[in-house]
Amino acid sequence: MKSVEEQLTLIKRGADELLVESEFIEKLKKGAPLRIKAGFDPTAPDLHLGHTVLINKLRQFQELGHQVIFLIGDFTGMIGDPSGKSATRPPLTREQVLENAETYKAQVFKILDPAKTEVAFNSTWMEKLTPADFIRLASQYTVARMLERDDFSKRYETNQPIAIHEFLYPLVQGYDSVALKADVELGGTDQKFNLLMGRELQRAYGQEAQSILTMPLLEGLDGIKKMSKSLGNYIGIQESPGVMYSKIVSMPDSLMWRYFELLSFREMSEIEAFRRDVEAGANPRDIKIKLAEEIVARFHGEEAAASAHRSAGNRMKDGELPEEIPEVELLAAEDMPIAAVLNRAGLVKNSAAARDLLNAGSVKIDGEVIDRSFVFKIGDTHICQAGKKAFARIVVKSE
Repeated sequence: MKSVEEQLTLIKRGADELLVESEFIEKLKKGAPLRIKAGFDPTAPDLHLGHTVLINKLRQFQELGHQVIFLIGDFTGMIGDPSGKSATRPPLTREQVLENAETYKAQVFKILDPAKTEVAFNSTWMEKLTPADFIRLASQYTVARMLERDDFSKRYETNQPIAIHEFLYPLVQGYDSVALKADVELGGTDQKFNLLMGRELQRAYGQEAQSILTMPLLEGLDGIKKMSKSLGNYIGIQESPGVMYSKIVSMPDSLMWRYFELLSFREMSEIEAFRRDVEAGANPRDIKIKLAEEIVARFHGEEAAASAHRSAGNRMKDGELPEEIPEVELLAAEDMPIAAVLNRAGLVKNSAAARDLLNAGSVKIDGEVIDRSFVFKIGDTHICQAGKKAFARIVVKSE
């Protein structure tokens, strides 16, 4: 096992916050493998690269010799996580949750070592709790403390409904840490309230409080909003090699280092060397190709990565239409001008770059050069080409 200092450096790579760092260091100093927990509610069957930020960190813990617990929230999934939601979310049925859970397992083991991963379902212990147990659990927290949550407080202030079962979600997630005797829990920055709940409940049940590691929410291909399938700025881990490759190579240069830090398994020293190469004049696209090949190989194998480079990369370099074009779905309240579409779809760095390409006659819709007057109507689907390298099949749908 690596030294405490080496472990801390790797664990903090790309992380947003480590609470409480001094407590975590003391855990590491004991030398025993730690129990590392991360929970995933199987609310949708398909994962994208944004989801893998947490899973990548779990893999790093595995490589350091710690015990990783991949917790599938089949019980909490039927409640619905209220984090960041402006309205009550309808709970999933047991059948939907279990079907999605099976798909999750197949996808995450492309990153995690199945032989070193403990898969747990929180229904295992939650369904054994009696009504009296639930009352004891609920007594550990007050309504006033619950309303300190940003999403709850905003809904309360604007008279938006908050269902009682939504208050149960952070309590149940916190109790998962009690049931699993977790030493560390990982989560996105939007999960901080729930993660802290785990610390409090562990103390209430006589356990040592877990440490918390929060990971940032990965920006999507637009470089602005978090990666989301509904926003069309995502890279799905089950997308074909050519589509995955094309999306990564076509991403704005401004995203490149963020994606390397959070998605690549390369040493930071190697990534810093790439950065110096770009500062010295290297083509950023050549560096993005390295990331694209690494990500495609992770989910599809080395041969697929090489094939994706030949079929998509070389054709894009020559200005030809790739064999596989990524599909981007955009949600809009009204028809969208082409400059906004190119920006939202991640085909350009910003709106100014979109205007420059349009003024230069370097934007094509379905093979025809268009100007700034072109408007994407709700329901339209077109193949867009911005410059020589960036392609996407864009679908604009009503919000």
